[in-house]
Amino acid sequence: MKTVLILGANSDVAKQCIKQYLAKGFSVIAASRNMTSLEDFIDTSNLDRNRINVLYFDAANFDSHQKFYADLPVKPHIVVYAAGFLVDNQKALTDFKGAMQMMEVNYMGGVSILNHIVMDQNNKNLERIIGLSSLSGVRGRKSNFVYGSTKAAFTQYLAGLRQELSSRKIIVNALVIGYIRTKINEGLELNESLMMEPDYVARYVVNAGNTFTIVPNFKWKIIYHILRLLPEGLVAKLP
Repeated sequence: MKTVLILGANSDVAKQCIKQYLAKGFSVIAASRNMTSLEDFIDTSNLDRNRINVLYFDAANFDSHQKFYADLPVKPHIVVYAAGFLVDNQKALTDFKGAMQMMEVNYMGGVSILNHIVMDQNNKNLERIIGLSSLSGVRGRKSNFVYGSTKAAFTQYLAGLRQELSSRKIIVNALVIGYIRTKINEGLELNESLMMEPDYVARYVVNAGNTFTIVPNFKWKIIYHILRLLPEGLVAKLP
């Protein structure tokens, strides 16, 4: 039985990934700071506890990452980095603590733990790493460029990691995601017609193929390509 390690497993998308990986016959190591919420989710969803390990993981506690990985009950075949943190852009500009927390969770924590994982060449199981990124990282926009910069950095890290691991036949995917109906977006004024459900996005994670950049939903694919090609003068007019 193959094992998937989900880091930041308390996110709404990650919880749906747990369900879908179990349905595909995987065992799951679900790692998060909020273990109570994960345990409640497992109980209320009637998931097979014999195939789930719930572990404590703090993305921003870099010093703990090496021991966390060394103590895993089994080394994973697939790793999903789903940890995320968001504060309003104006708050990030005036309160560096909020900006720093986004950097630590969205980018630095991912680099820290994934480096430990990929440098373990004794783990012959490892076959795929999937990172959850965002369309906010495609181009800098004045409404969310601090958050977007953390996602842009993470995407570039994953791109280089894909090249680094290609000789070992390990696939790296970046999910470049638009608006999702999740707790992290509660209270934000977002275009309802572009909202995706967590289980919909999770299907793209669980069924990731060989392509590096995966953009769920055809509307977001169009937006992704427009953003990449849009002249700087027009990007400056976006919110």
